[in-house]
Amino acid sequence: MPADYHTHTPLCHHASGEPEKYVDAALAAGLREFGISDHAPVGHGYFDDWRMLYDDLPRYFDWIQRARDHAAGRLPIRAGLECDWFPDCDAWIEHLRGLQPWDYLIGSVHYLGDWDFDNPRHLSRWDQRNVDEVWSLYWKEYAAMAESQLFEILGHPDLVKKFCHRPDGDLGRFYEPAIEAIAVSGAAIELNTAGWHKPCAEAYPCLEFLELARAAGIPLVISSDAHAPGEAARDFSRAIELAKAAGYRETVLLDRGVKTVELLE
Repeated sequence: MPADYHTHTPLCHHASGEPEKYVDAALAAGLREFGISDHAPVGHGYFDDWRMLYDDLPRYFDWIQRARDHAAGRLPIRAGLECDWFPDCDAWIEHLRGLQPWDYLIGSVHYLGDWDFDNPRHLSRWDQRNVDEVWSLYWKEYAAMAESQLFEILGHPDLVKKFCHRPDGDLGRFYEPAIEAIAVSGAAIELNTAGWHKPCAEAYPCLEFLELARAAGIPLVISSDAHAPGEAARDFSRAIELAKAAGYRETVLLDRGVKTVELLE
């Protein structure tokens, strides 16, 4: 099985489980590597209620070390963060990068302005917005995130579809500019299996986006976005088939930011 680099901890306030249980689940699934990448703080103080606080980072480092101690050489444990992309966040991301010898940082777009559009508590705001405009803004921010070259992995590319809001017509008009930016950035995208368990009932990203990414030579990782031990490597066999259908024959591994190739089997 490929590596699973996108997983969370209880420090983000919406995940559960202990590091030992996650490692046991990763070992049982036959994962190549296991990565921990909880929601990074945004600033030193309170921002929202679904991410780590800055003062919890020492506990996060301890959590990662517990996972490594339990793995005891049986499985490489990689350290990362899932960082939210905001305009002018560059200095903050560089600050976070300097706190630890991370193996990777994941960049994700969860916010458009002050709206965390994938949060079910704010679902009513979709009714106040034009879907085409939301998609245009989302993909503009996704391309800007890629262009920043701050991240080794770009998370769940078409998260904006989570609640089944899609514009009419060919969606390639949104995908193609983002694909161009990602290809230049050198970052990998993730095939995130959590989407199969959301209202959209579709992996992030869809097959069309994956095909465009493969044609552009963009590297791929497969991720569960696990928020509980039982979700580690969830649907990976299904994801491998989807990746192969898009033309992928390999994923990448990350060790202190250095990519190596792992064949899909």
